[in-house]
Amino acid sequence: MTAFVDTNVLVRHLTGDPPEMAARATAALRSESELLLTDLVAAETVYVLESFYEVPRNQVAESVRSLIGFGSVACVDPALLLRAVEVYETDRIDFAEAYLVASAESTDVGRILSFDRSLDRVETVERIEP
Repeated sequence: MTAFVDTNVLVRHLTGDPPEMAARATAALRSESELLLTDLVAAETVYVLESFYEVPRNQVAESVRSLIGFGSVACVDPALLLRAVEVYETDRIDFAEAYLVASAESTDVGRILSFDRSLDRVETVERIEP
């Protein structure tokens, strides 16, 4: 790894805002040999794009998929992140809950203890209430 990549670099690259910083962010993403994208930074990127930039869900999902597939970007578990993005986009739940779903599926736990009824939209896991 050459470095961990932070949310602000990813957001600048994805939004082009502000242009000068965006150009520097994109250049850095292209020039580094390997950058580690953590799950937390991916989640924060989703949050910033949704809340501050008001990017539509399908574009947010596509943006995160593009980051995961970026040549210089490495993830601890890209399949888990990609599944979280898929659940986020198709079942229209918050990214944190989508990540929980992907984690429950990948570990064969299959159950999530939560008050959040939006999880009931996902048929691959069972939500249980405390």
